[in-house]
Amino acid sequence: MYIANRLIVPLSLVLLVVGLVALLAVVGMTVWLGDRANEHFDQVVQLRDVRVAAVELRSAVQSAEASQRGLLLTGNEIYLSPYAAAKTSANRQIDSLKRNLGDDPQFGAVLQRLGILVVDKFAEMDKTIELKNDRKDEEALAITNTNRGKALMDEINLFVAGIVRAMDNRLTLGVVQQRANAANLRFASIVASLLIVLVVGAVSATLLRYTRELTQARDEVAALNVSLEGRVKRRTEALARANEEMQRFTHLVSHDIRAPLISIVGFSEEISEGAKDLAQYFEQTIAADDADLQHAKKITNEDMPEAIGYIRKSASKMETLLNAVLLLSRDGRRDPRPESVDLERTIVSSASAIQHQISEADGRIDTKFEVRSIVTDRLSLEQVIGNLFDNAVKYRAKERPLLLKVSSMTLPGDQVAIEVADNGRGIAPQDLGRIFELFRRVGKQDQAGEGVGLAYARTVVRNLGGDVTATSELDKGTTFRIVLPRELALPSLEDGVSA
Repeated sequence: MYIANRLIVPLSLVLLVVGLVALLAVVGMTVWLGDRANEHFDQVVQLRDVRVAAVELRSAVQSAEASQRGLLLTGNEIYLSPYAAAKTSANRQIDSLKRNLGDDPQFGAVLQRLGILVVDKFAEMDKTIELKNDRKDEEALAITNTNRGKALMDEINLFVAGIVRAMDNRLTLGVVQQRANAANLRFASIVASLLIVLVVGAVSATLLRYTRELTQARDEVAALNVSLEGRVKRRTEALARANEEMQRFTHLVSHDIRAPLISIVGFSEEISEGAKDLAQYFEQTIAADDADLQHAKKITNEDMPEAIGYIRKSASKMETLLNAVLLLSRDGRRDPRPESVDLERTIVSSASAIQHQISEADGRIDTKFEVRSIVTDRLSLEQVIGNLFDNAVKYRAKERPLLLKVSSMTLPGDQVAIEVADNGRGIAPQDLGRIFELFRRVGKQDQAGEGVGLAYARTVVRNLGGDVTATSELDKGTTFRIVLPRELALPSLEDGVSA
C-alpha cells in the first residue's frame, strides 16, 4: 500500500505525459502532412496548368501551320478561318507558361527561346500567307522550300515535349512523395495508437491496483475502527468509573477531614475558654514575686491565645481548600443545561454583583458584541464571567481608573470567542502559564485568595466544550479569551453511557 501510494501519482503522470506526447506527435504529423498535401495540391494544379498550356501552345501552332499549308496548297482562304484564333491562343499560352514558370530557373532560358521560336514561326507563316494573298506563289513557295518553318516547328515541338515531360516527372515525383507521406502517417498513427493503448492500459492497471489496495485498506481501517471503538468504549467506561470513584473518594476524604477539623476547632474553643479561666485565676492568686507562676501566667495570657489563633487560622484555611476541592469536583462536573443565552444581559447581570466595587475603583465596562446570543449553560457562563470580573477588580492598578472591555466575535468552526480585557496589574510572562493551576497564586500577594478561581473557571469552560486562555502585559492589563461552541449540544444517550 505504501509503495502504491508513493508511486501512483508520478507513474500516472509519466504515462499520461507519454500518451500526450504520442497524441501530439500524431496531431502534429497530421497537420504537417495536411499542409504538405495542400502544397502538393497547389503544385499539381500549377503543373497541370503548365502542361495544358504547353500542349495547347503546340496545338495552336500546329493548327496555324495547317491553315497556312491549306491556303498555300489550294489557294482557298477558307483554310485561314482558324488561323487568327490559333495565333491568339498561342500567344496566350506563351504568357501562361511565363507566368507559371517565370520564377523557375530550370525553364528561364527555355521559355525565352520558345517565345522567340513562336514569334519567328508566326512571322514566317504570316509572310507566306501575305505573299499567297498577293498571288506571289513562287516567292511563297521559295520561303516554304527553305524548310525554315519546319525547323522552327520541330524546335517548338522539342521544347514543348521537354516541358510536358518535365511536368509529368514532377507530377510523378509528387505522387511518390504523397504516397510516402501517407505511409509515414499510417506508420506513425499505428505506432502512436499502440503507444496510447499501452498507456491507457498501464494507467488503467495502475488505477485498478490502487483502487483495489484502497478498498483493502478501507476494509482494514473499518475492521480496526470496530475494534478501536470497542477498546475506546471500554476505556471510556473504565475512566468514567474511575472518575466516579475519584469523586466519591474526594467527598469521603473531604468529609473525613472536615470531621477532625470540626473537632480541632471545637477543642481549640474549649482550650481558649480554659485559658481565659486560668488567666483570671492567676490574676487573683499569683504573688508578684513568684517567678514560676508569673511564667505560667504569661503562657496562659499570651502563648496559648497565640497558638490557638494559629490553630483556628490553619483550620480555616484547610476548610477553604476542602471547599475548593469539593467545588471543582461537584460544580466543575455538573451536567450542563443548554439554553439560549443573551450575552449582553449576562454581562450586565455579572457586573451588577460587583457594581459597588467597580464604582469605588472609578471604573466602567465597555461592551462590543459581534455575537449577541449563544446556546450554552447560563449558570456556568455567569460563574466564569463573574470570576473574571472579580479578579479584574481585585487585581486592578490603584493608580488608574478601572476599565473593563467585553467583546464577542465569530471564530471558524462555528465557535464564538468572548474576551474580557482589563487595564490592571498584568501578569509577568514567566507566571502566565501557571495562573490556571489549582492553588497557584502569582504576583504580589496583597489580596485574599487560595488560587482556585481561574482553575475552576477553566474546568467549567471545558465542561461546556470550550477553553479559556489569557494574554497579558505587565503593568498594562490582561485579556482572557473564552472560546465556546456557538451551540452546545446535549450528549446522546450512548455518549452518556460510555462517558
